[in-house]
Amino acid sequence: MLSLVICSTPVHGHVTPLLAVARTLVAAGHDVRFLTGGRYREAVEATGARWFPLPSDADYDDRDMDAAFPSRVGLRGVAGPRWDLQHIFLEPAPSQLRALDELLAAEPADAVLSESMFLGAMLMLARPAHQRPLVVNLGIVPLGLRSRDTAPFALGIPPLAGPLGRIRNRFLTWTTDRFVFAELQRNAERMVRDLVGVELSVPVMDYPSTADAVVQFTVPEFEYPRGDLTTPVHFVGPVSLADASTVEVPEWWDDLSDGRPVIHVTQGTVANGDLSGLVLPTFEALADRDVLVVATTGGRDVPALALPDNARIAPYLPYDRLFPLLSALVTNGGYGGVQYALAHGVPIVAAGDSEDKSEVSARVAWSGAGLRLRPRDGRVAPAQVGSAVQTLLRDPSYRSSAERIGAAIRRSPGPAGITAVLDALLAAGARR
Repeated sequence: MLSLVICSTPVHGHVTPLLAVARTLVAAGHDVRFLTGGRYREAVEATGARWFPLPSDADYDDRDMDAAFPSRVGLRGVAGPRWDLQHIFLEPAPSQLRALDELLAAEPADAVLSESMFLGAMLMLARPAHQRPLVVNLGIVPLGLRSRDTAPFALGIPPLAGPLGRIRNRFLTWTTDRFVFAELQRNAERMVRDLVGVELSVPVMDYPSTADAVVQFTVPEFEYPRGDLTTPVHFVGPVSLADASTVEVPEWWDDLSDGRPVIHVTQGTVANGDLSGLVLPTFEALADRDVLVVATTGGRDVPALALPDNARIAPYLPYDRLFPLLSALVTNGGYGGVQYALAHGVPIVAAGDSEDKSEVSARVAWSGAGLRLRPRDGRVAPAQVGSAVQTLLRDPSYRSSAERIGAAIRRSPGPAGITAVLDALLAAGARR
């Protein structure tokens, strides 16, 4: 049995995949402590892990980020992500580290497992290896490790092969460091210097490269190749595939069996306050097509809408029963949902333009499993969606690519693969 600590920022999209990790590790007989925000206590304890709270100055209610952080309201372009990185993710890092140190002082651990935006892990990794336990980065978003073969993470730019691509990547990396993340880097360097007494050896957004290993929750077929990585990266597949859903089916469920192609559109579990971003344009785009369009609100109450005759909507749907019926998925680019679709061989229209979603959308197009749309001001044009869905339905190559990636996903171990990674790391440490 291993003693493990899982760390996550108190954000739904970060905590949720790690709940599946915790559940798997507990079922394997390991002792798991989970450090995260207060509103996730019940969900953590339901996995069998022990919940521990973040300090109050590192905790917040992520259900309304604008209310929790009013200074971010109205920021556009790179200003929004830059503000979030500084104030939502970097500033809590000292308190995160303090809480983690207290946990480890009370009860040592064999390893700390941390998602990338828990920047307290960055501070811990700045320490010499003999002064900390093993630290493994959990890749719950697309792999962001820097490489000569890829553009900087968050730009949503796919690879370009050959010498020209490497020149482009160097230029983009230089400009990003100099003009986008320069202040963030200075603040992170100052923080590491003040708290750890050393110099930060890497760009702040590339700190996972200093981890003992990266466990990436996808398969190589859905990730850009990198020929120069020095950090061990272990692809184990998505965190969740075939859990039986307990969601009740809506009264219109039998409509899914009437012979029409079924298109599912979703804005994920968080960005559902305004359905005009993707759901409503998709309803409009496909209103006169011989398809059935189904949507979810991510748990929110279904708003009063004048739906087209071929549209249906519900707060939740049982994905394990829905996805085998789908002809296409239209999504804002959530990492987990996209891979769930791929596991079922479903081609994808991806329209992500924020957080990590632009990177997910870029990989959908790069892999051949679907098409990428580029929203304007957070919205897509109905004509874009209609054309993209029509292309997926007519061209079988997209489903073939999705099925190819899905076969790799179904062969992967998922979170259960973490134990083998930890055993190898601990054995190597013992040999040293």
